[in-house]
Amino acid sequence: MKAKSIKGTTVEQIKLALKEAKADDFAPSLAIVFMSVKQDIDTIRKLFSEYQIQVFGVTTNGEFIDEEVGKESTTVLLMELSPDHYHLYFDEYPGRNYSEIASGIARKAKGAFSNPVFLLAGSHLETDAEELLLGIQQVIGKDVKMFGAMAGDDFTFTEQFVFTQDQKSNEGLVVLAMDGDKIDIEGRALCGWKSAGTEKTVTKSEGNRVYTIDGVPALDITAKYGGLKDVTEENKSILFDIATLCPLQLQRENGPSVMRPGLVINWEDRSLFCSGKVPQGSKVKFSLPPDFDAIEEVIEGCLEVKEAMPEADAIIYFTCAGRLMTFGPLMSQEIEGIKEVWNAPMIGMFSNAELGRAEGGDLEMHNLSSNVVVIREKR
Repeated sequence: MKAKSIKGTTVEQIKLALKEAKADDFAPSLAIVFMSVKQDIDTIRKLFSEYQIQVFGVTTNGEFIDEEVGKESTTVLLMELSPDHYHLYFDEYPGRNYSEIASGIARKAKGAFSNPVFLLAGSHLETDAEELLLGIQQVIGKDVKMFGAMAGDDFTFTEQFVFTQDQKSNEGLVVLAMDGDKIDIEGRALCGWKSAGTEKTVTKSEGNRVYTIDGVPALDITAKYGGLKDVTEENKSILFDIATLCPLQLQRENGPSVMRPGLVINWEDRSLFCSGKVPQGSKVKFSLPPDFDAIEEVIEGCLEVKEAMPEADAIIYFTCAGRLMTFGPLMSQEIEGIKEVWNAPMIGMFSNAELGRAEGGDLEMHNLSSNVVVIREKR
């Protein structure tokens, strides 16, 4: 599989970069598109449609193809891949029937390929992305290879989108299913956030909505332990502070803990919609941001993934927006280090959540994590 990555801040720049990429008989059939909500999504979609290139598209909190992080830009990974080796699916879930929608897509993929592997992305902050994962897993099996992210919106926490060349939704799912007998895909979710304090008990929750922890409204106890000030609806930065300064960690009896930051506040009962399920009765801890050695941990994790995938045709990197705010310019070191592991065309985005497996873990929704995915066409 041949792959090239391009970027731009205007439609004209992307159009020119696409023409230049195709000048040497490179004939892409598929584009992974990560872009700002401030970009002209509809015109970009139309551009790729005119070139008969299918699009797996996601809006972001920042995007990159190399170590320089873009702002309010568009990045594209172009892939020359036989259409027989993949199918693109799109659906919406305004009824919040996440598992049902995902299962329907998985059945179509299973009908197309005996061994499908998946990239997926969803939109809307209240989406229970673990239900999306579960819906696919129920059809394909527990060991399914599947990675992805939840769309961003330049840190506004208002409206995010997934899209193809033909469709777009702020409450939907885009899935790239590939033939696992033709395409190798490997990846791992890597974190580094440290837990702090004693375990606490989730005393009331439903799905990904946490009402109380130790009998205290979730918002109030989070504000207390995070030392947050001005916890009011008028404070537009409070959601970002909750998600990045004192996120919850869901403790596991077996396997690593997973991040569950609050992403939406219900001001009436002061509950939090978290990034994934937080079962009633489960144990949680609050977190502290990681030290800078977490960057080295991510690169070391990539070297372990390389043992399973020594060579790659392309790298797709989903990483949390909270990491960008924590590490700032140092993120360029992490991005450069990952690209050097495989030295292949790369695309990346800063997401609202990451979907995949930690080492030895189940398929889950992660936050404040990095999800490195490598793809290679089997020779």
